Amino acid sequence: MSLLPIFLKLEGRPGLLVGAGNVALEKIASLLRAGLRLRVIAPQARAEFHQLASEGRLDLIQRAFAMPDLDGNFLVIAATDAPEVNAAVYQGAVERGILANSVDDPPNCDFYFGSVVSRGQLQIAISTAGESPAVAQRLRREIDEQLPEDLGPWLEELGELRREVLQQHPRGEERKALLHQLAHRELCGADHCPARLQALGPLPVFNPEREGKVYLVGAGPGDPDLLTVKALRILQTADVILHDDLVPDAILSLAAAAAEIVNVGKRCGAKNITQEGINALMVDHARARRRVVRLKSGDPLVFGRAAEEMAALDVAGVAFDVVPGITAAFAAAAGLGCSLTSRNSASSLIFSAGHHAQSHNRAPLPRMEDATRVVYMPGRDLRLLAEEWMQEGLPQDFPCAVVSRAALPDQHVQRTTLAELGGVAPLEAPSLLIAGWALLESADRLDQREASRQATA
Repeated sequence: MSLLPIFLKLEGRPGLLVGAGNVALEKIASLLRAGLRLRVIAPQARAEFHQLASEGRLDLIQRAFAMPDLDGNFLVIAATDAPEVNAAVYQGAVERGILANSVDDPPNCDFYFGSVVSRGQLQIAISTAGESPAVAQRLRREIDEQLPEDLGPWLEELGELRREVLQQHPRGEERKALLHQLAHRELCGADHCPARLQALGPLPVFNPEREGKVYLVGAGPGDPDLLTVKALRILQTADVILHDDLVPDAILSLAAAAAEIVNVGKRCGAKNITQEGINALMVDHARARRRVVRLKSGDPLVFGRAAEEMAALDVAGVAFDVVPGITAAFAAAAGLGCSLTSRNSASSLIFSAGHHAQSHNRAPLPRMEDATRVVYMPGRDLRLLAEEWMQEGLPQDFPCAVVSRAALPDQHVQRTTLAELGGVAPLEAPSLLIAGWALLESADRLDQREASRQATA
């Protein structure tokens, strides 16, 4: 069942809480904080309820619940120690069209109380649809630890500045872009605050040929936690996202709800699009005054055809920035627990791709046995690559590791040697090959890690 997450305005609305014991006490603070005009009905009540009643913050009626008590309420919460009473309260509320919640009884609920993180007017509510309140509470604690304590006052200042912007500037894309920019700036109360001067000064006049902008953004290996802060910020303010097929939904879901998301991958989806077509999309959207993100798996400058895209943008006179990402080689090495370089065995690092432009012949790599080699997109049949390396003079016991879906939960590693590399079964894409003596330095640790993983799988 899909739930609609909403925030209700309850100020001054009538509400009923059935029960005045320990269960009800857990809900009372959030109900009163929302401004609900609350009536509490229970035969007996904890001292806290008597105190709140004496302060005029709620009406306390000490008697058993009766069905007519439901009439006229906007919201009802059943929080007694008797499941049959809670169920009866819920059914009566349903018959009257009143939103109701029976605490810790998911089938008898129209809504659930979320675990809430608050910073002033900012509220982040977490719900598991009643499946595990403990998980929601754990996530609340984790989020609470990460949010700055001064976020509430900053948000209040930003809200005041936003209202001034709305009053001073006419509706339009320029005003919308300004508000998004302010959401990333520090604010201060001084009249000469840079953010305030920007907000209340004249809106920029855009050159029709240059007002849009393209960002070549690295999505990293696929784990949203490995996005850079800058990549996340740009992704959340983009108007259009043109993404590779390997960029997962977990990262695309971070985009603004109004963003246009277009798959320009060549493995599946938009199969027939050419590089020239992608270039044209970037230019057309930018000239239409849009903020365009060209979202690439890994790092945009590593085997991502960024050179061709930057050249096309230059020719078209479209401004662009490059936002680096964590390339798959680094994520794979981190997952292996292996350093790509080592003072003892690997003084250099060679990146290469398993496929090359048809108009160029591949030059053989230098023998360089003390280099760690990383091959992106090595292909499904590694026999040819293994034969080439042995012909170059690399030894048969040269350590190799094929890593599939680096840094993702289903990462898979196949360790082998150059002599056996050709017999490795194809792994799920994306995959890459790491080879070099540096792999041996972590062999014992890798064995222990893999044994532990298999034991707990």
